[in-house]
Formats: sequence, C-alpha cells, structure tokens
Amino acid sequence: MRNKFIPNNTSKKTKEFELFEMPSGIRIVHKKMQHTKIVHCGFMLDIGTRDETSANAGIAHFWEHMAFKGTHKRKAYHIINRLEILGGELNAYTTKDKICIYSSVIQEHFETAFELLVDITFNSIFPEKEIEKERGVILEEMSMYIDLPEDAICDEFENIVFASHPLGKNILGNQKTIKSITRADFINFIEKHLDTNKVVFSSVGNINSDTVRLVAEKYLSPIPSKTSSYKRKSFTKYKAQKIELIKQYSQSHSVIGRDAYNIFHKERLSLFMLSNILGGPGMNSRLNLALRERRGLVYTVEATYNSYVDTGLLSIYFGTEKKNLEKAQEIIAAELNKLKDTPLGTLQLSAYKSQLIGQLAMAEESNVSLMQMMAKSMLDMGAIEALEDIFYKISLITSNQLQSVAQEIFQEQELSILTYKSE
Repeated sequence: MRNKFIPNNTSKKTKEFELFEMPSGIRIVHKKMQHTKIVHCGFMLDIGTRDETSANAGIAHFWEHMAFKGTHKRKAYHIINRLEILGGELNAYTTKDKICIYSSVIQEHFETAFELLVDITFNSIFPEKEIEKERGVILEEMSMYIDLPEDAICDEFENIVFASHPLGKNILGNQKTIKSITRADFINFIEKHLDTNKVVFSSVGNINSDTVRLVAEKYLSPIPSKTSSYKRKSFTKYKAQKIELIKQYSQSHSVIGRDAYNIFHKERLSLFMLSNILGGPGMNSRLNLALRERRGLVYTVEATYNSYVDTGLLSIYFGTEKKNLEKAQEIIAAELNKLKDTPLGTLQLSAYKSQLIGQLAMAEESNVSLMQMMAKSMLDMGAIEALEDIFYKISLITSNQLQSVAQEIFQEQELSILTYKSE
C-alpha cells in the first residue's frame, strides 16, 4: 500500500518538487526548471508486461501503441498532428512494470499537450481497423528484433533469471498472442488493471506549479476514481542456470548475471555503484579497460542493474569473436573476484564516488529523463528523493560495504550465464 502523504486537493512542496493529488487519486508532480522554453510532461501508469497472462502476452505494449489510434473525439491523424503541427513531440514506451505516454512542447502549448495526453491515456476506443494495422506493425517490430542479437540475448536472459515469473516475459509478447488480441481484450485488460491511485502525471519546465494545478484540475476533474483489486505476483525463487545456444550470428554474445536487490534494499546504491565500476558508461570502467582497451577483445561491454519493488536484475553483456569468447568470460570472472577479494583503496573509492555523482548530475540535465524518473519514483516509493540526498548517501558508502555486496552478489555458483555462440 502506497504512502498517502498528500491529502486530496492540497499541495505540498518537497524541496524542489511540487506535489498534489486529484480527488480521483491521480497524483501530479512538477519541477520548475528555469532557463528552458520546453516543457516535458506525461502520464505514467503502474501497469506493464509483468501484469499480463500467457494468453495476452504483449498486450501492455500493444495498448501503448493503440493509445495513439483514436479516442472518442479524435482519429489517429488528429492525435499525431495535434502537437506535431506546433513543433512538439508525442511519444510512449512500455517496460516490465510501467506504461508512459509523454510529450515535449514549448511552454505556451503546455495546456494543449496536457489535454491531449489526458484524452489518449483515458479515452482510447481501440478502433478495429487500427488494431489490425498496428498488429502488423508490432509483428514487423518482432522481426526486426530477431536480427538484433544484443537485444534478443538480454531479453532471453531475463526469461532465464525470472524463469516462469511474469518479469521474464518479452515486452513485445509473441506472434501467437499478438495475432489473437482483440478490442475486447484491451477493454478487459484496462478494466482489470487501471487504478487511478497508481497513475502519476509528471512535468518539468519553466512554468509555475499553480499553472500546472489549474490545468490539471480542468482536465482531470472529469476522470472518475477507479480502483483495482489486482495484486502482482512477487518474484522469490531464483535458480542459477548456464545455457549455451548456437546462433547464426557473425559474433558470439554473452550475458552474465543474476537476481538482485529490490528498490527498497539498504544496499541498493552500493550495488548500483559496483555496477557502474564494472561496466558503467565511462570508458574507464573496469571491464571496458580489461576487455577493450588492454586486449581489444570487444567493442561493447556493459553492466546494468535494474531494480523493481520486489526484486532486481544485475547483468553484464558483451559481444566478441567466437575464438575470444572463453577468454572474455574468464577476464570478467577475474574482475568480479577482484571486487570480492580486495577492498577499494581510499583514493579509488573517492574517485569512483566522484564519477558516479558526476554522471547522475549530468543525467539530470536531460529534463525528459528527469520527468520520467519523478513519475517512476512516485509510483514505486511514494516520494522523490532529491539528488543532493542521493549524493550524500553515495558519499557514505564504504569499501567494506562494496566488498560485502560483491561477495554476496558475485558468488560464482549463483551467477547465470547465457551465451549465443556463433557457428
């Protein structure tokens, strides 16, 4: 149950974020950002792939596509053209646990964008002809995806880690379910999962919170309160697996990892830091230095840590020539062992902290990413943690903490490995 810390029709300022809640339970979070003429805003729903069944796999992503295909008062062309003609953008995405529909416009068109976002989020009618058109688009998307081994292997790895749990499902679904989904399926899925207490509107731009509030009240007041009794299935049973598949790719590809800490775990930031040390965006990450810079074995190697409310996923991906596959895997294992066996020195620790803090600060420069982060934080944690507070927590991380987390997470017998071996 989320923390209902914002009373209906009241406003509370939490540091740089303005928060308020509609009578329906829909929450609005806004950050005024000066020195920009662009407003990034959108709705995020706490609905995703993990809420599907085997019979309707892919329906959340399909719904995201269909949001643009017609409402009670607009046809598909009018939806697309509404902001495009103003120089704005309209977009959406689906994850394992979220659907986000958002826009970017110059600030004088904020109300226009808000009204359109409300319309397509809550008033889609799923025209039969548009369903058939978009079905073909998604099937084509699946065909394209098959030709991208770096994406395919990461998705298949999630299915291995999460086994039969819904978190392991491919966001696109599969051809059988996509071909069978009907208009009634969309309506039933929304009826089962939509909960206005689990919907957040987020905005970042150089507009006052009073403006956001007035516009929200104007267009969200007609949206009725809706609750859902649906409960997500938590992930609890992880079992390490090592799988090697022969694929007709020019390179071999491999993912190494396991289940990890959830979003509330006290060592979540420590694991995030370890992931960044290993294979973050910096060219000086340990794996990039060991595999690419020193030995020229890979073009890309990256470590990723994603956290959910009940679990998480740590993964390390790389692609290389078949002859270098085992050598690359051995080097990665050696780097993991270093983090387990040898605590970071004072200077090393300080440098890694500075790097991570700098990367997070630069990431906030992307206002569209900030807008999405704000919405996700509200849905998952009922609050938004100020960047300064995150920096402070990072500053407190010790070498012993990092070593302890490494010893727990990087246990060899607990790591799964999926390999696409080229012929």
